Amino acid sequence: MGAHVEAGALRLVERLEAHVRAAAGATLTLGYEARRRSRLRVRLDDGREAALLLPRGTQLRGGDRLRADDGSVIEVRAAPEAVSVARSPDPLRLARACYHLGNRHVVLEIGAGCVRYLHDHVLDAMVAGLGLRVAAETAPFEPEPGAFGGGHPHGHGG
Repeated sequence: MGAHVEAGALRLVERLEAHVRAAAGATLTLGYEARRRSRLRVRLDDGREAALLLPRGTQLRGGDRLRADDGSVIEVRAAPEAVSVARSPDPLRLARACYHLGNRHVVLEIGAGCVRYLHDHVLDAMVAGLGLRVAAETAPFEPEPGAFGGGHPHGHGG
């Protein structure tokens, strides 16, 4: 979406820093891909139209709070979505799976004894072949932000 905003739509223009204390008056539930966008038409959970108009490169996480142009505060929620969860009590197997998934540029949410990624049956088969138990689930997806600050473009060479 460009800068075009419907008349009367709330304009969400700033992500508040974590230390800023401001109570949210509404919520916005978005899946992972939508939370990666800085310009997007959205509908708040209460049905109101809004527009994300955040600085380019902004990536949202569940719990983030946004300030609208009218001063109101909206809390972001991570929507439940189709994910695969691979589990192993063996840290080496888990590390191996993370390596192979990361080598394919798959975004990962890493937890104790498990790794979660957006559901993909081909990746599920690969990870199961590495000796992990894989299950399809519906859950919020909050991947690692990345070593470069979550979304910072980078190259792989010199």
